[in-house]
Amino acid sequence: MAAQTNFIANIAIGLVAGAIGTALMTAAQTAEMKATGREASNTPAKGAEKVFGLHPTCDDQEARLSNKVHWSYGVALGGAFGLLASILENREPATGAAFFALVWGTGLALLPSLKLSSPPSEWGAQSLATDAAFHAVYAGTTAAAYHGIRASLKQPDNA
Repeated sequence: MAAQTNFIANIAIGLVAGAIGTALMTAAQTAEMKATGREASNTPAKGAEKVFGLHPTCDDQEARLSNKVHWSYGVALGGAFGLLASILENREPATGAAFFALVWGTGLALLPSLKLSSPPSEWGAQSLATDAAFHAVYAGTTAAAYHGIRASLKQPDNA
């Protein structure tokens, strides 16, 4: 029963860590948008519209939907980090590297499959590097927050 409790606790800790990672990723994206003049992306809303058949009636609704999807996705992926950490028995840096590959790879595959972007091979080096950097910020922050929370709660490593 203790292993199951640790497993569930790891997922819960991952959800919190995912929120922290999403906050830092959002801050990095906001700073980049201010520096470059780039507009906020509506891609998260467009994805939700396609997958769930949603129909925002104005730009404000679409912007709110994008924000909700962005945060929900980030928090949920944090839960996936907790699951991954349990499976890999909290081995670092393997867990963090696997999580980055999962997070960035999912985005690289999902957006073109939903016809929300061109394939990554057509993005250009600058766009690809920027996207990788944002996902590295998210994955690294989520991993660090997860391990920091576990350490503060003194969760045993035998997940």
